Amino acid sequence: MTATVPPGGRVNARRLAQLLGTWRRRGSRHGATDLAAGIRLLVLDGRLPAGTGLPPERELAAALAVSRTMVAAAWERLRVDGLVVSRRGAGSWTAVPRGASFGGALDERETPPRVIDLARAVPSSIPGVAAAAEAVLPRLAAELTGHGYHERGVLELRERIAERYTERGLPTSPDEVLVTNGAHHGFAMALRLLVGPGERVLIEQPTYPNAIEAVRAAHAIPVPVAMSDGGWDLEGVEATLRQSAPRLAYLIVDFQNPTGFRLDEAGRARLGAALRRARTPVVIDETQVELDFEDGPAPPPLGAFAGDLVIATGSAGKSYWGGLRIGWVRASAELVNRLVAARRGLDLGSPVFEQLVVAELLAGPRDALVERRTRLAAHRDTLADAVRAECPDWSFRLPPGGLSLWCRLPAPVSSRIAAVAQNFGVRVVPGSFFAPHGGLERWLRLPYTEAPDTLREAARRLALAAVSVAESRAPMSEDGHIPVT
Repeated sequence: MTATVPPGGRVNARRLAQLLGTWRRRGSRHGATDLAAGIRLLVLDGRLPAGTGLPPERELAAALAVSRTMVAAAWERLRVDGLVVSRRGAGSWTAVPRGASFGGALDERETPPRVIDLARAVPSSIPGVAAAAEAVLPRLAAELTGHGYHERGVLELRERIAERYTERGLPTSPDEVLVTNGAHHGFAMALRLLVGPGERVLIEQPTYPNAIEAVRAAHAIPVPVAMSDGGWDLEGVEATLRQSAPRLAYLIVDFQNPTGFRLDEAGRARLGAALRRARTPVVIDETQVELDFEDGPAPPPLGAFAGDLVIATGSAGKSYWGGLRIGWVRASAELVNRLVAARRGLDLGSPVFEQLVVAELLAGPRDALVERRTRLAAHRDTLADAVRAECPDWSFRLPPGGLSLWCRLPAPVSSRIAAVAQNFGVRVVPGSFFAPHGGLERWLRLPYTEAPDTLREAARRLALAAVSVAESRAPMSEDGHIPVT
């Protein structure tokens, strides 16, 4: 672990206050205990290595806006624990008590504040998943007499998915549906089948970070087309299709991740015509298509405009629950057959029980899905109000659906805010993760999938992190790795 303070160095009062973040958790009566717990965590986490010189009590008290008595009491607790050593005339410094281990369990009263994870734009389960699981048990019993392998997916589920596409304006048969282990799995299979090493894949910029990684894992070259302030630069897409001749495209036309834009019907018609002229297959990520907050009719799927060139991927993860890990591909029957053949090098099918559960959910009433959309729209408004109040110099547009705000920052500090925010108990993804070659440092994605009170607290902590970044240069996180969904 990379230390925040160099071993043997000295930390001043203002820097220590920044490292502590939101250290006070239980009111003034427990201030000394909370302060000692915060210092203890920094020591055991390696951010204040043994031998780090500590600021004088009076200076730290001023930086934290607390009494010197409280700091002295915290120092005494740490001395008793062996985490601080003091010598008259020489000051105080950190130490590691004999037998202590970095990353070890903390005493219950010293548990740090809950980390708010805004790196994963995934809501919790929709009501009814447990009931659906119970309802399908008799059908599972019938499946147990067979081998349990369904390379294309359980027929009942493929029928339900095909019905949904037909309802949306794209007539579909079960033979045009392949069940996968999530939408990302479908994209990976399309890459494996259609793209060779060194070939180009057209993507949006910004786009879903895991899609960028999938392109790289296929040893292909991502070719980004920048999104504009109004959405897709269709002229730029047309030019890239002509000039770069990509072997495949990957686009998110419904509540684009992370910008939240939705391509209208006229735009889909133009995009479909461009893809047909170039004869470029396209994977359309539809994982958020059900999260529409508006009452008007939705535009038809892109397959209605580009025909068999479209490989649509969907998932139960955002609409129902990510833990089901069931997705699908909607493509021509001929391409589905080719994907099934290519799949054998990856896996032999998706779990039967989860498929039956998703089929039950798709066949049931849609009240819970309507409630999910209503709730997410309210969460979006809560987060938007909180960001406006806590970070008034951040700007964003209110998306008509989806799961996140795409915030423009007043300075190129996205990665630094993401690093410092972890000290304040918030995990966010910097804008650079959404581009294949970095950049986008003026942008930050903020999902609104948490509860309203949590979103308000997250905005407050992010404001503190932003102030900390503005006051001093902040280091990047230890390994730069943040899991993103």
